[in-house]
Amino acid sequence: MRIVTTCSFLAALATVLLMEGCEPADDSILEEVSDRHYPVDSVSPTISVSNRDGSVSIYGAGGDLREIRVEVLKKAFTPERLKAISVTVNAQPNSISIETDIPENRKLFSDRSGTVDLVIVVPQAATISKLELHNGEVLLEEVRSPEGHARLGTGRLFVHNCFGSFDIQVQTGNVGLIYDWWEQRDFSIRSRIEDGNAFAFLPDEAAFHLIANSVSGKVANDFEEKEQRQPEGTNHADVLVGGLEKPKIEIETNDGNIRIAEHNP
Repeated sequence: MRIVTTCSFLAALATVLLMEGCEPADDSILEEVSDRHYPVDSVSPTISVSNRDGSVSIYGAGGDLREIRVEVLKKAFTPERLKAISVTVNAQPNSISIETDIPENRKLFSDRSGTVDLVIVVPQAATISKLELHNGEVLLEEVRSPEGHARLGTGRLFVHNCFGSFDIQVQTGNVGLIYDWWEQRDFSIRSRIEDGNAFAFLPDEAAFHLIANSVSGKVANDFEEKEQRQPEGTNHADVLVGGLEKPKIEIETNDGNIRIAEHNP
């Protein structure tokens, strides 16, 4: 499945990508693709995903969808290494778990290549009980989970038009919270970054409770009144945008900057 995003999302995404360099493509990489559909009994199944290197993209589909689609793209430099990479899917009537196994090769001159890209289409109300990726990129798009948990070791994590509740932790890398439009719902986004920057791109009509804190960096907030902005900058913000306590967006970084940008859809 290939998802076409909006122009504003691409613009915001480009802003975040500028924080890190791009790697050149390598035409010698071998690929293996699989695409399967798994039926579920309800529109709110539980999802668990674990991957080591590559990417995890989860898309929420509206309507009365009662299936989960899993597209797997394995990459490696040699046929032997590609064959050694495995993806295990355990599908139950109301849950699914996806586990990748990319064996470590400790020999000095051996082939250590191998990544897995997972594209998962789920009902919008699915609960993401676990999403773990050691190295790479995570995308959550239009998911309205009552509860979601995402952990990233090193890389980038994007939340795009998600009006659900998520707890996000990133060890080293950047986080982008990007909304092309706003739905006034009771949800919460809590993002914690140990070493990296955070960027939120929100429409000007949004009303929410913002809490942002950077231990060693700066917080820039377009939603703060101009007369309240400090010329020397600040490392903390606690603002009721539109006077509302909910939804709540909490962003914290230990070593990095936080940018809250306002846009007009």
